[in-house]
Amino acid sequence: MTAPVTARSSADLISAEEPVLAHNYHPLPVVVARAEGTWVEDVEGRRYLDMLAGYSALNFGHRHPALTEAAHRQLDRLTLTSRAFHNDRLAEFAERLAALTGLDMVLPMNTGAEAVESGIKVARKWAYEVKGVPADQATIVVAAENFHGRTTTIVSFSTDETARQGFGPFTPGFRIVPYNDLAALEAAVDETTAAVLLEPIQGEAGVLIPDEGYLAGVRELTRRKGCLFIADEIQSGLGRTGRTLAVEHEGVVPDVLLLGKALGGGIVPVSAVVARRDVLGVLRPGEHGSTFGGNPLAAAVGTAVVELLETGEFQRRATELGVVLRGGLSSLVGRGVVGFRARGLWAGVDIDPEFGTGREIGERLMREGILVKDTHGSTIRLAPPLTITTEELEGALGALEKVLT
Repeated sequence: MTAPVTARSSADLISAEEPVLAHNYHPLPVVVARAEGTWVEDVEGRRYLDMLAGYSALNFGHRHPALTEAAHRQLDRLTLTSRAFHNDRLAEFAERLAALTGLDMVLPMNTGAEAVESGIKVARKWAYEVKGVPADQATIVVAAENFHGRTTTIVSFSTDETARQGFGPFTPGFRIVPYNDLAALEAAVDETTAAVLLEPIQGEAGVLIPDEGYLAGVRELTRRKGCLFIADEIQSGLGRTGRTLAVEHEGVVPDVLLLGKALGGGIVPVSAVVARRDVLGVLRPGEHGSTFGGNPLAAAVGTAVVELLETGEFQRRATELGVVLRGGLSSLVGRGVVGFRARGLWAGVDIDPEFGTGREIGERLMREGILVKDTHGSTIRLAPPLTITTEELEGALGALEKVLT
């Protein structure tokens, strides 16, 4: 890669953002100008290994050739019609995504938060029309420490006060129970419950992996109680954990699946609610929509993403390289790492606070040419593109060892 010619340095550009951009993020002080594969380059030409992959939006790396080719082809033909008309790319996208996930119907949206909001609306509509819950009394059970987005409704059932403070009044209709606690979940579900909404692995909370049998237990409970199981696989899905979906590790098929991030290949925002026909079938014209949802450019890129996943190559890579990741992290336990949780190419790493906060470790790794992101105190997340090589992954683990020792 060759950095583009620019008259402004990284420091200049970071300073220029301060007065004109809302301060809703606290990024590391690196200004990315170019990227390819697993590597990014700043405006001065310094290269960094991307070990975050856009929170799994870049599962296939930066500018994967099959995805950029699909986007270029579609850009020369048609980008947007709105859903006022049909387009020639949407049917194939929906057919192949439904087949990949083992479900029936697709509701295309744009962002992950939109998919979650749409899933909530669909679950409530289903509860009133199919389950027979009295009007405006539907409830949805969620897990503490969840992260499903930052819209007003979603932060209403967050337990992160940073996400909630100053944004009330909050949307009613949600019950929060501890994650990974089937007894608490069972106690919270009653005749008004439309759905249980969970992340199969809680990403923002630090890649929290539930006990074996928890997801299967949720599936059994929701069937027995007559409510929907909604799995938010926006971060955990599409190859990240070594399976197409994280629920597959327990052989579970949810009623409703929420997808986003990697579905757009890191090129355009693409999300989807994928569900059984009797669930998504409750929607009628005019009850829900999106100007850009299901646009032909998004459908073309999304179809190319599904095509990559249909080969199984990326799921296998995540499984095989996950062994390398766990091995490298295991060797650091007691040497700056307190503990970690990993599945496939995804890990939450708890750093001994004596060695620094997660933010400080991220800054040290940045100086070593490695980009990661912290979450909650001294925990960092590792989620490299699934295209990473063994050598690159070992190099990143070596850099982590270096900054800890």
